Amino acid sequence: MGLDVRREAPVGGRPHHQDPHPPPSLRLCLLGGFQLAVDYGVVDVPTSVQRVVSFLALHDRPLQRAFVAGTCWPAASEKRALASLRSVLWRLHRLGLTLVNASTDHVWLDVQVEVDYREATAVARVVLESSGALDPEELKLLQLGETLLPDRFEDWAVTERERLMQLRLHALERLSERLVAAGMYAEAVEAALAAVAAEPLRESAHRALIGVYLAEGNTISAHRQYEVCRRLLADELQVAPSRLMQELMSG
Repeated sequence: MGLDVRREAPVGGRPHHQDPHPPPSLRLCLLGGFQLAVDYGVVDVPTSVQRVVSFLALHDRPLQRAFVAGTCWPAASEKRALASLRSVLWRLHRLGLTLVNASTDHVWLDVQVEVDYREATAVARVVLESSGALDPEELKLLQLGETLLPDRFEDWAVTERERLMQLRLHALERLSERLVAAGMYAEAVEAALAAVAAEPLRESAHRALIGVYLAEGNTISAHRQYEVCRRLLADELQVAPSRLMQELMSG
């Protein structure tokens, strides 16, 4: 049985009923914390509902009810977990928003819901896969530094948080290289600094920043950043900069 499923127009015909008031647009924010926004403001969503909606938003496809229930309530029996899921779906229905759809066996986030996490992932993948001229949309990655669901500590949230972090770090480093090639040094510094700020012990992020400084002729800034990296690695990890770093500085 569906939950707030939008009706499709009959094949070859018009809808039997035209709603003069289209449904409100929905935007789900998971970066920096859970927030559901609609046309008229922010919706107060119960914690148990947040868990299910967040989990569905991380999977861009219908999921088996048993899988969702077992993941969201791992300590409960299958029967109890499925009952908890049904309770969440009932609460969602009472919100009066087309946020989640459900069938007898599956449940999924409605395709019309905008999700900032999915947008961040898409932008990062475009940056990594592109080699041509920069698209202004790719620069959005510089403003997507918030942590994914920082207040959720379930295994599924922690794993996805780390995956997104690594994807974004690689994309920021790649973006800085492409910005240097385009002669956009200020933006390249911003991209590399974002990577360093996100993971201060990541040597490749420091190399990206040093590479920008060297490309624009700021040798002093490059050596200063090298010393910052060297001290961090020595103090925190008791290791020296890699051969790649040494070659960058000597080149």
